[in-house]
Amino acid sequence: MERRILLNPGPATTTDSVKQAQIVPDICPREKEFQNLMKSIRRDLVKIAGGNKNYSAILFAGSGTAVMESTMVSVIPEGKWALIISNGAYGKRFKEIAVANAIPNIEIEIPYGRKINIERIKYVLESDVNFGVVFVTHHETTTGILNPIKEIGELAKKYNCLYVIDTISSFAGIPFSIQKVKADFIMSTSNKCLQGMSGISFVIGKREEIEKCKYNLKSYYLDLYSQYKYLEEKGQMRFTAPVQTMYALRQAIDELFEEGLENRYERYKKNNKILVEGMKERGFRLFLTQDVDHSFILETFYELKGMDFNKFHDKLYEEGFTIYPGKLDNKNTFRLANMGNLKGEDIENFLKAVDKVLDLKKKRFCRLCGALCYGTVCMKCNKKEKTRKLSVQYHSRRWKQKQKEKKNET
Repeated sequence: MERRILLNPGPATTTDSVKQAQIVPDICPREKEFQNLMKSIRRDLVKIAGGNKNYSAILFAGSGTAVMESTMVSVIPEGKWALIISNGAYGKRFKEIAVANAIPNIEIEIPYGRKINIERIKYVLESDVNFGVVFVTHHETTTGILNPIKEIGELAKKYNCLYVIDTISSFAGIPFSIQKVKADFIMSTSNKCLQGMSGISFVIGKREEIEKCKYNLKSYYLDLYSQYKYLEEKGQMRFTAPVQTMYALRQAIDELFEEGLENRYERYKKNNKILVEGMKERGFRLFLTQDVDHSFILETFYELKGMDFNKFHDKLYEEGFTIYPGKLDNKNTFRLANMGNLKGEDIENFLKAVDKVLDLKKKRFCRLCGALCYGTVCMKCNKKEKTRKLSVQYHSRRWKQKQKEKKNET
């Protein structure tokens, strides 16, 4: 089977065994055999989240946005407001869902890539607004920043609010415990760090809080309580389940347990280090600063000066690699994710493809530090020049000067 490397933020690169798990005999999703499959998946999703028997996983056929909307329209009690904490496009999506469903809300809007200010959240929660639920995104894949979900959870509980975390791009990739972060509900999908196929999304929540959702009916298809009740009583989804994708998810979960969650995150971090160091050597700059928490699963890079992203993307695609555009207004950026079934060798091969695509037959080496000079910058010396030729000439002069100084010293 042809192997393509996906460096987009989901769906992720999968193993052949996950793909092949979809090739099963046709089966009606109402059969007991399939019900047992879903029961095992629900049980193990709670286990991965660090939950216990007081938590339940509710499966849906849909994307991550489906369970974001399902949760928002189902958990907010009548007369209560939503507090939405946003420092990226996916935090902003909670706001858009709230507006579309006429849910009263206040958004704490933070510039993309900036730290969430805990004191600012506290200030807003102390206002006279009748808040009922706090929403935040754990791994904000707009930039790759990781948000402080434990600290926010402590504040939410202090002010008697339900706490909902979008863990779509961190679940099964970054170890955390739903209990320790004090979350009432989290959500994710089958096709990101779980390394399954697209098509299944899910909510994991406290049973006692799910039961309260029966009084908040605002959606037919996405009603959280109705789906939960049907799964609990009949072992089935209310509507047609994505059968083949469910078998692939079962295989993906088995492979996660075999690898180990901590080991998976360590693999992701090692791949991220190779990726970031390699891209920096090629003149690309990170968008996120070092004073924020990086997820080590995705990074946002500035484009090189004069670079055409679409051509860059298309040429890399021809080499078997998929990259993703940025989501930052007025900034020429793109994103690279290292989630999925990737090894260090895959990242090294990607960097070689970047060299090929950037036509590095014209490459120059900095004689001061030995780094490649791409375009206008030697990143290691951090000297900006007008052209590659001037950059190389500059470093050649500095190298000769350095050699002369050494000779004089002796």
